[in-house]
Amino acid sequence: MARGVTQASLRTGPRVSSRASRGWRRRERTLGAAGLVKTPQAGARPVGAWAGAMAGGAGLAKRLGTLLSGLLECGAFCGIIFGWASLVFVLKDLGYFEGLCQPSATPGPNLTLGSDCSGQDEQFSLVFTIGSFMNNFMTFPMGVVFDRFGTTAARLIAISLYTGGTLLVAFSTPELAVLLFPAMSMLSVGGILLILTNMQVGNLFGNYRSIIITLYNGAFDSSSAIFLIVKLLYEQGLSLRAMFLFLAACSAWHLLRTLFLMPRSRIPYPLPPDYDYGLQCRGRSRSYRAHKDKQTPGEAGPEETPLEPPIARGGDTPGTPFWACACSWLFAWHVAWLSVMQLRHYLFIGTLNPQLEHLAHGDHALVSTYTNAFACTQLCGVLCAPWNGLILDRHKRGKGARPEGTLAALADLRSAVLSLAVTVALCLLFSVLAAVPVLPAQFGTFVLQVISRSFLYGGNAAFLAIAFPPQHFGKLYGLAMALSALVALLQYPCVALVQGPLQGDPFYMNLGLITVVLVAFVSPVVVARECQRRAKELGMAGTPLAAPPSTEIHAETPH
Repeated sequence: MARGVTQASLRTGPRVSSRASRGWRRRERTLGAAGLVKTPQAGARPVGAWAGAMAGGAGLAKRLGTLLSGLLECGAFCGIIFGWASLVFVLKDLGYFEGLCQPSATPGPNLTLGSDCSGQDEQFSLVFTIGSFMNNFMTFPMGVVFDRFGTTAARLIAISLYTGGTLLVAFSTPELAVLLFPAMSMLSVGGILLILTNMQVGNLFGNYRSIIITLYNGAFDSSSAIFLIVKLLYEQGLSLRAMFLFLAACSAWHLLRTLFLMPRSRIPYPLPPDYDYGLQCRGRSRSYRAHKDKQTPGEAGPEETPLEPPIARGGDTPGTPFWACACSWLFAWHVAWLSVMQLRHYLFIGTLNPQLEHLAHGDHALVSTYTNAFACTQLCGVLCAPWNGLILDRHKRGKGARPEGTLAALADLRSAVLSLAVTVALCLLFSVLAAVPVLPAQFGTFVLQVISRSFLYGGNAAFLAIAFPPQHFGKLYGLAMALSALVALLQYPCVALVQGPLQGDPFYMNLGLITVVLVAFVSPVVVARECQRRAKELGMAGTPLAAPPSTEIHAETPH
């Protein structure tokens, strides 16, 4: 692909051979690898001109509407399954799985025989286990659907699953408690597919792309508050059926947003001139119609053509196959980075109650206080997540000249090194504090846990968007989550170890997990070395503004 062409050189520079010129025109992509957008009449434009703003097409009001409505969608619907503890309170009060309770031979506090409801608790735990596993494992096939069929098809599937899940809960009864199993799985898969289609909204705001991606992931974490609201409204007399029928009715809003505020296929990055999306009214903007009129016959439209520099996104050529990315060391160590820290967070949540009981010496009131404090901190995920985005986008701020094309992609990847390292450092501090057998220290553990978790999932999505070609984002994101879900299955033997041989004291397991988290530091080292390799290749080939138009650089995928 031609590199090193400026707008001035197109007017006054040396003539290019007719064969090279014809080859350039035959390309369907409108971007050059040096960050140039070639239009039929205006020649070439710097990519940065379209990364943060557009001359026509979708206006600022429409893009802000898409951003804010997506934030509401992620924060109110996508991850509600992680507020399961609040919903269980309601379900127990309604008598779900109550038939599994058995009379207890041990007298209760009032010296009367109580009930042993461990079987009921196991069923509720199994419902959540299956639902949370599906949330991660099904991300890969859902990512394939998104990449293959586009945004509209993926969101229609997500809305169908979400509506079906809410209706199953609404019409479930204690006699039909088994409906909770498919209901929670459908809510989980539908929610993860909704957030997957929303993360591309960051492409509409080029200079704030990573901030928006991390913000959406933080909103996903905070959506666990919805079941807490359900619990509070239930205590005020509102029925469970009425609340879930309302959630099902909200699917009409999801559908309207799909039609008018989301693209049919995908939002390209960088944005082309006059880019618009959603259903177009008859009186659509003149600038968008003019752009379509100037489009040459057979040329793909702005939604159909992923306007992406061939080398700019992760250094991969346009023809880089999916499995070449999935089998690279860059992706493998990133999955290890995600898996070990996700396992640490899952184990902390899974052993929190026995750890608090052990540290509080059985004081149930004190355990309840600390449990409520932990639940409240989880709501702050949406506030913490953008901090990681500020780290990822720090090189895009300021008044200095910003790199473009291949150099911009390299700058993005370099900024990810610090983000990855800071995320591991936060998780390490959280793990060390969690191992301290002092109850008041757990308040600090709760704060570090929510910050670390927000950095983890927001940074995961942002890194995959930066380091690999955009046409593979959905599949790579899904594959990473699916593989990490398999690793997360290790939490079950670990929890059994704590509840059995360790007699409810997770201290020694916490010490072992500190060592496991240290493995995640390998990922930022691998990314830093990859940045050095690509910078060396660019140096050997000359800077992007100095190389002749016929020069091509093929970045090698590490294996």
